[in-house]
Amino acid sequence: MVELSGNDFEEWPLNDEGYPYRQAARVILLDSRNRIFLIRGHDLDDPTHTWWFTPGGGREGDESAQQAAIRELREETGLSIDVERLSGPVIKRSALFRFLAQVRKQDEEFFIVRLSEAEASSLVASDSRGWTALERKVLDEQRWWDLDELEKIQLQGQKVFPAGLVAYVRQWEEKWDGICHIIAEE
Repeated sequence: MVELSGNDFEEWPLNDEGYPYRQAARVILLDSRNRIFLIRGHDLDDPTHTWWFTPGGGREGDESAQQAAIRELREETGLSIDVERLSGPVIKRSALFRFLAQVRKQDEEFFIVRLSEAEASSLVASDSRGWTALERKVLDEQRWWDLDELEKIQLQGQKVFPAGLVAYVRQWEEKWDGICHIIAEE
């Protein structure tokens, strides 16, 4: 059993419905070949329960979604970018999910950032220096995914969040169309 500290739960205060809740910001990183950078994590209570997701995390204090996206991107990948490089929000997602032995609720805003080849290759060698103690316990892998490969693992049962990510990225192959998609997942 992995020990958790009180700090591991601070970013999830209870909402009016009694769920651990937070607002979050996430970044859909795309390279020049339209590949997407994702992180694989697992649940401490069930290490066989794994999923792929975009970099990002909880907003802190009165931080805007854009500020949180930039901070989280730096913490999780080592990449520092200017706010002007964010497109979106391209997706707003409300999710109810099980993690750390509790059903949690999270509202997220997703932004797109397109990277140069040099920036994209620097992410492959990124490490966990900016990760929280909890992230070090539950994050397993980071990698670039070709959209066809990602679609294939989903068909084989691997979870990728948000739902429909591959289809959205294909819509944005040239550039973001200005539409913010609303998703509710349970």
